Amino acid sequence: MHRLALVLALFSTPAAAQVASLTGTDGQNALGKVPCATSPGEAMRTCNAEMRRRDDGSSTLAVAMGNGEVRNIYFSDGIPDSTNSAAKITYENRGDIMVIFVDPGEVYEIPKVALARQ
Repeated sequence: MHRLALVLALFSTPAAAQVASLTGTDGQNALGKVPCATSPGEAMRTCNAEMRRRDDGSSTLAVAMGNGEVRNIYFSDGIPDSTNSAAKITYENRGDIMVIFVDPGEVYEIPKVALARQ
């Protein structure tokens, strides 16, 4: 039961006043929704996402961008270090939320608890 609560926390974002959504989990990976903007100047909206964790502590957040594309954000030890785009990636922490920026105008908000090792 505590894994289910963690997965619900995975995609809950009180800072963005978004409601968590859980489609399914297998204890390692989780499906849900994250606040996102996928092009410059776009208002934040909700994107479908999947968090895929690996035994080595790395993880991938796959976000459906709404145009048929998927943005993969790769994490090492809870830090976003690259994407499936050649664009620059940066991030900042805002309380319990990590905000990830992919140039030129993509923004993704991830609860930090989602990045913690299980």
